[in-house]
Amino acid sequence: MTEFSFSSKSRLTLKEFEIVNTSNYEFAGHFSKGEKEQDKERKVKIVKNEDLLLEFDLIGYEPYMANAVRRLMLSDVPTMAIEKVHIYQNTSIMQDEVLAHRLGLIPLKADPRLFKWKEGETGDEGTEDDTLEFSLHVKCKKNSQKNQSESQPYIDSHIYTKHMTWVPKGKQADLIIEPGPVEEDILINKMRPGHEMDIRMFAVKGIGRDHAKFSPVATVYYRLLPDIKINKDFYDQDAHRLQKCFSPGVVELEPTDDGRKKAVIVDARNDSCSRNVFRHEDLKDHVTLEKVKDHFIFNVESTGAIKPTDLVPLSLDVLLEKCDHFINEIDCQNK
Repeated sequence: MTEFSFSSKSRLTLKEFEIVNTSNYEFAGHFSKGEKEQDKERKVKIVKNEDLLLEFDLIGYEPYMANAVRRLMLSDVPTMAIEKVHIYQNTSIMQDEVLAHRLGLIPLKADPRLFKWKEGETGDEGTEDDTLEFSLHVKCKKNSQKNQSESQPYIDSHIYTKHMTWVPKGKQADLIIEPGPVEEDILINKMRPGHEMDIRMFAVKGIGRDHAKFSPVATVYYRLLPDIKINKDFYDQDAHRLQKCFSPGVVELEPTDDGRKKAVIVDARNDSCSRNVFRHEDLKDHVTLEKVKDHFIFNVESTGAIKPTDLVPLSLDVLLEKCDHFINEIDCQNK
């Protein structure tokens, strides 16, 4: 029978071959704290905020809330992406359908909140309210300059996103600031003298559940906060072996007054929970490995289309819209 502990309801305990306390305790009368006290314990803490990366802690929430935020960022936050490609000339070795697929996967930095959802009646070109147009017209040729011909024998042999040109529709130039690719050095194709590409591209608003190209994140995941306790003092060689059982930065060797080195937990957050300590018979019974059930460490990596600090609020807006829609459906059925 699986071990069960009532003394640590807020923790998952990692054993050698199992995980203990995985049950959810959310039922009537279980919590001694009131709803207002629980609300005070709920918080969001930003740990790292870089250009495309965001790490934050979601504290005091249930797993369903964390997973809802993750799934909404993946599949329901809209972005702009190339949907239709008109190829007038393509003499490169890349097939038209492969080229069109590569173009569709290029992330665009256009703000989707400025555009409407495209209606089917507007055609591929669309309107200024729902479509962005780009053009790509490049022809590869030999380099005629003798002093550069050896190092750069060809001109425009590598086609990057910097060769794409935005073609504003209507008043888009007054309302939008350069909605092109997020990076200028994304490789599109390789050509040789005589090869030519003449292409028009049309970007529309979409969501990741329709196609992965509309997903605003490269990856988004969460993990529970590790909590590690050493129940016995380890020194010197034993301390060094214990340190090697965990990820770098989790365990440090602290000098003692008698010149020895003692193993101490410095930052359990960095641990990957590999459970390597269970490989050592003399160590495994003196270390407790746990995870905090309601402390989620979120990592969001944006494609660049939307800043990661905007992705989380946008996903919560989508969640509220879905809740409102669901409540309206229930109210209509009860009438």
